[in-house]
Amino acid sequence: MTFTIGLMVYVMIWVVVLFLVLPWGVRIPDKVEPGHATSAPEHPYIGLKLLVTSVLSALLWVVAYLVLRK
Repeated sequence: MTFTIGLMVYVMIWVVVLFLVLPWGVRIPDKVEPGHATSAPEHPYIGLKLLVTSVLSALLWVVAYLVLRK
């Protein structure tokens, strides 16, 4: 696996894992403020979710590398 292919595999894994991690811990407020969407979460914790996504993606990439290496 070349560096470019490895990077593209990591990016694809990262995007899929991000969509799996985004709904974790979402709480909708009881009282919605004017101008906010009714589905907007109270605390999205985006930084934590990006960190978890990166770590999980790295672990999955290692598994993919071990499976796909020649």
